[in-house]
Amino acid sequence: MQPIAMMARSILVFAATLPASGGAAQAPDYPTRPLRVLVPYAAGGSTDVLARMVGQKLTEVLGQPVVIDNRPGAGTLIASEIVARAAPDGHTLLMATPPLPVAPALFEKLPFDVERDFAAVTNIAATSNVLVVHPSMPAQTVKELVALARSAPGKYTFGSSGIGGASHLATELFRSMAGIQLVHVPYKGGSLAVTDLLGGRLALMFANLTTVQPHIKTGKARALAIGTARRSLIVPELPTVAEAGVPGYEANNWNGVVAPAGAPRSVIERLQREIRIIVNAPDLREKLLAAAFEPIADTPAEFARYLASERIKWGRVVKEAGIKPE
Repeated sequence: MQPIAMMARSILVFAATLPASGGAAQAPDYPTRPLRVLVPYAAGGSTDVLARMVGQKLTEVLGQPVVIDNRPGAGTLIASEIVARAAPDGHTLLMATPPLPVAPALFEKLPFDVERDFAAVTNIAATSNVLVVHPSMPAQTVKELVALARSAPGKYTFGSSGIGGASHLATELFRSMAGIQLVHVPYKGGSLAVTDLLGGRLALMFANLTTVQPHIKTGKARALAIGTARRSLIVPELPTVAEAGVPGYEANNWNGVVAPAGAPRSVIERLQREIRIIVNAPDLREKLLAAAFEPIADTPAEFARYLASERIKWGRVVKEAGIKPE
C-alpha cells in the first residue's frame, strides 16, 4: 500500500472512533459529580499548567469541581490506561499530548488500543518547542550548535520529558536531520529536565516555551530557535529551526483532551463547546498567550484527524531512530 493511501486509511480509521463514541446517546444531567482530569506528567510542566487554567474555568461553568490528577511515568501510559479503563461517562478525562498517538509505534504491547479506546474531544492549545542550551555552551546559533555536535559525536546530552515524549521526538528529528549524535537523558516530565538544564547537567533540549520562557528572560537558558514551521506569535524574534539551519524541520507541541471511548456524544460536544468558549474568552486568552499557549479548541472530528496524522509522522521517527522504551 502506498504511503499516501496508508495515511488516508489511518485518518479515516481514527476519525471513525467518533461516531462509535456515543452516537446519539444523550447525557442531559452531565456532569453529576466532580470531573477527574489525568495529566501524564509531574506538576509544574506546561500540560499541568494548562490543565489547571482550563480546569478552574470548567469548574465554574459545569458546576462541579475539576480535579487535576498528576500521574507521570511509563511514557504517559499510566495516566492513559486509567482513562482508557474508566467509565465512559465523561467524568474521567485525559490531557492528551504527542506521546499518545505515538505509543503504538513505541511499545510492542499496550494495555489499551489508542484508536479504539479513546474519543477525541478537542485540541485545547499548542505551545512551541524551543531549542535551548545551557549558557555555558559556546554555540550562539543552530548552525554553531550543529557544528559543535559534529565535532564531538556523543559528547553532548539532551533532556526530555520521557522516552517517546514530545521533547524527545523533537530532538530525535533534529538530530537525524542535522546529522549529529547526542546522548538522551529522559525524565518524568519536562520541568524536571529543565531544572537539570539550568543546573548545567544537560547541554541542550527542546523544551516547552511555557516552561522555559522565564529562564530565557533571566539568561539562565539560551534560546536558539523555535520548532514550529512558522515563527511564534509569542517570541517572534526567534527564528525557526528550519530558518536557522535545518531546512524542513517542524515539531509541534500540543495539549488536547480525550475521553474514554463510548462517552455520549452530547458530553463530548458540550466539553468541546465549553472549552472553546473558555480559551477564547478575553481574560483567559490573554493569560494563555502570556504563558506561551496559542489557543486552538478545534472540533472532535478535527482533533481525531490530527491525532491520526501525528501517529503516522512520529511513528516513522520512532522507527528510524530505533527508539525503545526502558
